[in-house]
This record gives sequence, C-alpha cells and structure tokens, in this order.
Amino acid sequence: MENLGDAYSNRRWEGRDPRRVVAGATLGGVGALTVVVAILLVTTPLSAVVGATEPHAAEKLGGTLGGLGIPAMFLSVVAVLPSSRREQGGVGVGAFLCLVGVGLFQTAYPYNWTVGEQTLAFETTMAYFIGTCVAFWFVFTAMASFRRRNNPQGTVKLEISHKGETKTVEVSPKEYRRYTQAVRGDGGTTDEVIQELESRIKE
Repeated sequence: MENLGDAYSNRRWEGRDPRRVVAGATLGGVGALTVVVAILLVTTPLSAVVGATEPHAAEKLGGTLGGLGIPAMFLSVVAVLPSSRREQGGVGVGAFLCLVGVGLFQTAYPYNWTVGEQTLAFETTMAYFIGTCVAFWFVFTAMASFRRRNNPQGTVKLEISHKGETKTVEVSPKEYRRYTQAVRGDGGTTDEVIQELESRIKE
C-alpha cells in the first residue's frame, strides 16, 4: 500500500520549486512597491527627489511604473501558485499586451496623448485594458483551481495499491478529513485507516 502520509498530505506547497516560489513572491513585492512609488510620484514631492521636474515628467514616470507594476503582480501569482501552462501562457499574453500599452504610453504622452495630429490615448488604453482583463481572468482561474484542489467537494478518489494491484476507492470529504487526521495522529491510527480502506477494496 502507498504511503498514506503522502496520499493524505495537505501541504499546499509540496512539490513546488522553492526558487520559483521565492522569485514569484519577490516579483509580486516589487510590482506592488512600483505601484506605490508611481502613486507617490504624482501626489507628493517625491518627483523632485528623483529629478522628474520637467513638465509632465512625473506623470509620465508614474504612469510607466504603475503600468509595469500591475502585470508584474499578475505574473507573480501564477509563479507562486500551482498553475497549468495554459494559465501561465494566458497571464503571459495579458502581461505582454500591458507592456504594449506601456510602450504606446511612452511614445504618446504628453504631446500625442489627447491632442495633436495623431493621438494614441484610445489605442494605449485599450491595449492595456485588454491585457489586464486577459491576465486577470487567467489569474482568477489559477486561484480558483488552487482553492478547489485544496478544498475538495463531493467524492474524493484515492488510488490504493493492494496486493500488487492498483484500485480506486471513493471517499467522502468527511472521510478524507478523518483519514488525514488519523495519519497525522490527531485521531485514530494509520493501521485503522489501512484496514478500513482495504475492507472497502474487498467490497
């Protein structure tokens, strides 16, 4: 029979690359800090401290930093949480569209923003908006999947190796929690769990 400690483990980060988790958390922290700095640049004298004293310089720098910080936080979520390649790719596409928006903002602001022969405010806003929506959707999907995996509902299927054969046993969430507690020593014993599961296989 397989190791029940592995079968019933509720360690959410098991199997995750620690370097990836740390990198994702760092990216999220940097992204959040960048957004905060962007807000401070346009609302406090911080712009003078960093030398952004030219007309519209603080707004342009703040918009750029804020525009980079938000997709960075989206990317950090799928880096930290267990996520599929589809979810990672979706957030990557969304982040790329956000970067396109930031690039257009750099080109357009302030002289081709809402005035001038060729204004790019609409194109910039739409690129960033679509990118944010795409990234947010896949981040939401990754978070929902992670929550569902760690909060099983309905029937839980367990694969049990018994006398050289692998069989599937269906248990309720309540039984699953009871088995987990038994394996952890919070109630019952591992032997009792093994006997109960083996009896269900024989049935």
